[in-house]
Amino acid sequence: MGTKVISLFIALAFPAIFCGFVTTYSPIEKVLEKKGENKIVYNKKKHSMTLSWTAFGSSGPYIITRGGSRLASDFVSVGSTSKLTYTDKKPNADKYENYYKITRDTITIILSLENQIFGNNIYFYDRKHEKAETARIEINSQFKTCGLAGANGEWTTKRQAYYFKPNINGQTYDSGGSGSASSADANSIELGFYSHLGGLGKSPGDVKLGSVFTRPHLSGGANATCTFWRSMENVTVMRDFAWTVSQSTSARRMQIESTSKYISDVGSNNFWGSGGFIADSRYTTTRPNWGGQQQWYTRNTVFPEGSTAMGGSYNMVWQGCINAPQANDVNTTIPSTPVIREKPYLFLDTDGEYKVFIPAWQKDRVGISWSETDMGMGKIQDLLTDWYIAKEGDTDVEINNALRAGKNIFFTPGHYALNAPIQVNRKDAILLGTGIASVTLEPTEKNIWGCIYVDDKDGIIVAGLLMDSFNSTTYQIRVGNEDAKADHSTNPILLTDITCRVGGVQSKNIQIHASMQLSSNNVVGDHFWLWRADHGSQRGGNLRWTRDRCKNGLIVTGDDVTLYGLFAEHYQEYEVLWLGERGRTYFLQNEPPYDAPNQPSWSSQGGRVDGYAAYKVANKVKQHQGIGMGSYAVFTGTDGKVNKSNGFEIPNSPNVKLEKMCITRFAGPGQIQNVINGIGGSTATGVKRVALYNNGTGTQPYDETFDLPNRESYPAYILMEK
Repeated sequence: MGTKVISLFIALAFPAIFCGFVTTYSPIEKVLEKKGENKIVYNKKKHSMTLSWTAFGSSGPYIITRGGSRLASDFVSVGSTSKLTYTDKKPNADKYENYYKITRDTITIILSLENQIFGNNIYFYDRKHEKAETARIEINSQFKTCGLAGANGEWTTKRQAYYFKPNINGQTYDSGGSGSASSADANSIELGFYSHLGGLGKSPGDVKLGSVFTRPHLSGGANATCTFWRSMENVTVMRDFAWTVSQSTSARRMQIESTSKYISDVGSNNFWGSGGFIADSRYTTTRPNWGGQQQWYTRNTVFPEGSTAMGGSYNMVWQGCINAPQANDVNTTIPSTPVIREKPYLFLDTDGEYKVFIPAWQKDRVGISWSETDMGMGKIQDLLTDWYIAKEGDTDVEINNALRAGKNIFFTPGHYALNAPIQVNRKDAILLGTGIASVTLEPTEKNIWGCIYVDDKDGIIVAGLLMDSFNSTTYQIRVGNEDAKADHSTNPILLTDITCRVGGVQSKNIQIHASMQLSSNNVVGDHFWLWRADHGSQRGGNLRWTRDRCKNGLIVTGDDVTLYGLFAEHYQEYEVLWLGERGRTYFLQNEPPYDAPNQPSWSSQGGRVDGYAAYKVANKVKQHQGIGMGSYAVFTGTDGKVNKSNGFEIPNSPNVKLEKMCITRFAGPGQIQNVINGIGGSTATGVKRVALYNNGTGTQPYDETFDLPNRESYPAYILMEK
């Protein structure tokens, strides 16, 4: 009979974890300690580990063995006991390299500090104690439940993050292989939906992997247009990196030593995808080719010298890159990134403690922010001192209490049910998610506001979170209220790797005014996917137009807002509505709603204009800039007579301009009739482009009064610091 192995990760007060004789707890810590009785306590002074557990099994002693990691090749016996506690007085030197198996009869439980701190959904790997292939085998074994279609992938409720500890003594996590990443001989790590893969070193070279592949589940692997929701950061890929993805996928802080002829390798002759995003990365030997990708945004990335084409079909934007492709109709090169702060990340410091690196703001940057020996400019925070580690099951109450207590929030993978918004009302506060952590409006009537409300304060960061809605609300994430006036130019607010999803998963009718509203000044956005779901686990067709309702993907009323890598799709009115001054958008990807039932139900400007522009700059705006913008018609769920008059609409004003715009039709009978303001031509005769529109001769849009969320859209009942 096989032995059952049960991992029990019990959250308790951090002071109790590291010092067994601490007895003073905050109210938050008392609540956490009551969640369970299986625990491990580290006594730093004595360097001992005390284990305790609830009774299990029927007879005999409890046998205790210890390994240096969860999947260590060898566990050694350290003792046995008939009691429900045991103290290991000679544990391994690194407190995080002590994983204990406690066995009685046919049942085994596992206790460790890492699992206790981070919960069930983060998997740590340590080459010091494991074989090179160990991590790959485990990750790939999970792909069948998180990498396929339906409940086994695209609509699974699983969330997970895989973290690799730094290599030592020249070891790597590569067990060897050959060929492109999609081949069986490559021995690739295959990363599925709602998954994050991260290195725990200071720089990407500290963790070396062999080959990585994101296998599409459609059309035998040739169609990656639904390969969503996954991320990688801070690792080196040694053999082949086939990042075969579309929206809501980010690869950051990567060193890529080799890549396939096509970055999307499966079906290289007929592959198509709708990606994607790479930033702060370096290719060392091979210039990648994006093959059949419709569009892509690449920021601050270094490529080897060369003049070879790098693929892409319609809208490829390269910003702050070194050795980017030559500019042409498809490729837009932008010399530098005017203002950017890279996403914070988790790492293991040289003192053996978990830390978070928070990069500094930089202006007019070209190339990467790091080197082999330098993390880059920024500051380091101790995870256990400065952060609250949220785990699935925590609610808005625990999270908001921790924020008020001065903690930043590290969201481990999982779903976080909200009956009130997460209220970020402190300067320099940070929300950082991993494993596509989801903050979810539950199907109750208690939260009529939204998922996250960010107050008008300097330096706030919200990163790595997916916002879902099972209930009607005003917004999913909002920054500032309508009275926000503060100048954050010296310490902007940063939103990075943010996904807002309306529909696709819930069966009840919902209505949301806007997925995202930016009312504060000096907000910087770095990679958004704002998505009213065009497909999902629920039936579509005419049902979706009335069940999954949302007017706008993004409303910007703040001034000096800068966005990089904006994906906004399928909303029922203006998908991006801009009313603030001096806004800048670098790259837009858009598809209009598939399912507008007929033209009268989808007309703008008092019914005088067919459909709604993907990107709308209000007539009152005096200064605005956008570059690298695509809108693509896919009117597959209409009565066959639905069109859109303009891909983009802006005022005819000397300081308002859009550059490098593109429209085309992918499917369905309807057309986008003009690129911008009534000019540029119709998709009925193919791809249409306008290189520059600035105070042009097109038709000035009609003046409009826009319906905006008001003061009721943020929760006045939560005490807000002013």
